[in-house]
Amino acid sequence: MRAMLSVAIATLLSGAVLSGSAFAADAAKRETRIPDQAMATAAKLRETALASDLGYRITESLTTEVGPRLAGSEADARAVAWAQAKFKELGFDKVWIEPVTFPKWERRSESAQVLGASTQPLRLTALGGSPAGTVEAEVVRFADLAALEAAAPGSLAGKIAFIDYRMERARDGAGYGPGGKVRSRGPSAAIRGGAAGYLMRSAGTDSHRMPHTGITRFDEGLTPIPSAALAVPDADQLARLLARGPVKVRMALDCGWDGTYTSHNVIGEIRGSKKPDEVVLIGGHLDSWDLGTGAIDDGAGVGLTMAAARLIGDLKQRPARTIRVVAFANEEQGLHGGKAYAAKHQPNLKQHQIGAESDFGAGRIYAYSSSAPEHAKAADAQIAQALAPLGIEYTPGKGGAGPDIGPFAEKGLAWARLAQDGTDYFDLHHTPDDTFDKIDPQALAQNVAAYAVFAYLAASAEGDFGSQPAAASTTPVGK
Repeated sequence: MRAMLSVAIATLLSGAVLSGSAFAADAAKRETRIPDQAMATAAKLRETALASDLGYRITESLTTEVGPRLAGSEADARAVAWAQAKFKELGFDKVWIEPVTFPKWERRSESAQVLGASTQPLRLTALGGSPAGTVEAEVVRFADLAALEAAAPGSLAGKIAFIDYRMERARDGAGYGPGGKVRSRGPSAAIRGGAAGYLMRSAGTDSHRMPHTGITRFDEGLTPIPSAALAVPDADQLARLLARGPVKVRMALDCGWDGTYTSHNVIGEIRGSKKPDEVVLIGGHLDSWDLGTGAIDDGAGVGLTMAAARLIGDLKQRPARTIRVVAFANEEQGLHGGKAYAAKHQPNLKQHQIGAESDFGAGRIYAYSSSAPEHAKAADAQIAQALAPLGIEYTPGKGGAGPDIGPFAEKGLAWARLAQDGTDYFDLHHTPDDTFDKIDPQALAQNVAAYAVFAYLAASAEGDFGSQPAAASTTPVGK
């Protein structure tokens, strides 16, 4: 009996070892790797991209020929036509558009001034989504959003609520989280307090008389009130006046929603050589706010990803998979293009190898990370190795998907983050100062090189990066 038991145990152990070996072999077989030849080609591609000014020229074309591109405006349609023509001019193999419908908001005029003994103008801009209206009232200052949210209901009746929160500068833009909440949640808090109007210190890090716009929201059931952002020096001026005593301000905004509009995501492809139905997705958003010409936000993102794909297309041997570039519609007012793309392409999610979006200016990329699962870690490290000569650090486990990629990442798209230096991004963001002259050609070329290397290697990988339908994943960063 004991002998029979020993044989049985030995048989079970032998089976377990064989099973474990088979599992290990299967895992090794599944491991994603990038061929040595592709790594060698990527090194050459990197140097070609660094020497190219193509991304700079594309960005110059968009910001000069179209200029500001407020979603739903006449310039929105011209931007869509420009993108289609530019993809074709660059020799993309396939170019098409996909409709994106959204509410249309218009800005017509805006002004403000201090009344009384210290009468003087204030520089402000309406927040996207604000209704029109003229409010002449006493101003009540709050140090931050929490202070306004703590105001008793009705305590601000007939007054203008003013949040004087100073956003902090950071390379990764971390200060925009609390700064953005002042813009998105402040107006509703003001309404709950009974306010007739809302002012905020701009969500920005500059010291110029350049107010920062951006979308705001009003909670359901509340009647919207005129809401605007003051240029940083004007917020300082208003705070100094308030320290001397009561201040009355007249703010007049002519803006508001005007029906719906249908724009388009514009898509171009450089077709893959062996697996053309599988895609590596890169891109930026085509729309901009109307105050500047949308150079850093996000003309540069469109320009550099178009250029990166074009340089890949120029290679003698293209990668196995297709490089797809998307110029997303109306990111600024609610990720409308990204959400539309995710909804339309969800059935083909697994055919998307990985995605990355450039939407944080035109500063040098300093870090790389992705959502790569365990079986793709080796390939992810290979991409990081190819990016290292560009001064890019490998930071696995950090960051998340870009704004327009975010809705698809929530559905399971694998994502990569090529983190740009945003130290001065919020000096320009959503202001009249967001213009082409602010772009550094060498920094933009480094971005093109990084996106070209990333997209080429991801498209050349033997194996996948983990795109898989999921209930939830990365939450996109709001704009």
